[in-house]
Amino acid sequence: MVLKRVSQMLFLGLMLSVVFSVSSQAQGKKSEPDFSTYYYQRKSLFDVLPDRPGEIVFLGNSITDGGEWAELFGNSKIVNRGISGDITPGVLYRLGEVTRAKPSKVFLMIGVNDLARGVSPDSVVTNIRTIITNIRRDSPSTQIYLQSVLPVNPAFTIFKNHVNKTGQIREVNARLKKLGSEKQVMYIDLFSSFSTADGYLNPDYSNDGLHLTGKGYLLWKSIIEKFL
Repeated sequence: MVLKRVSQMLFLGLMLSVVFSVSSQAQGKKSEPDFSTYYYQRKSLFDVLPDRPGEIVFLGNSITDGGEWAELFGNSKIVNRGISGDITPGVLYRLGEVTRAKPSKVFLMIGVNDLARGVSPDSVVTNIRTIITNIRRDSPSTQIYLQSVLPVNPAFTIFKNHVNKTGQIREVNARLKKLGSEKQVMYIDLFSSFSTADGYLNPDYSNDGLHLTGKGYLLWKSIIEKFL
């Protein structure tokens, strides 16, 4: 009887040790940020693509993601590192893949999705400042081109949380212009060329008030072509 009780206690102790071990491992496991499934699909692809000397990186969200940049410019050195839905923390989290290649140039546009989620212009600019700092730290010879956030158009209703952010976009862009001067980074004002007199995204270049049509990408190309 005593032997049976001892066996039960040993078994209970063993089970408790297994539970505590599993619990400890779970607590110690480094969890990934809660970005979208598409984000991790794209990031996993970027991580395994080969680095090439002299890469020119287009870095941003869906607006960058939607551009066929190498074809637009006829330049095979250009790589697209846009991810639809991306935000400034998302760019920071995957920035190591970008700087690993020691690219010759990075064209950055990010921020409108942050604003749509209720992030303040101050926080958006602070994160972009960190992006620039980290690129400079990890790839000092890379030329950085800081592109303004594009205008939006509230006449379209498909992206309601985005197209009502004109005032905040203007604020972000004003701060980015100052940041470019402070960091000695080329700031490219796309907003002015894409906006109507009211400061909204010109419907000639968009069919949803946020993203660009082919004509919009051709305009974008014409603005930045001299920097390539």
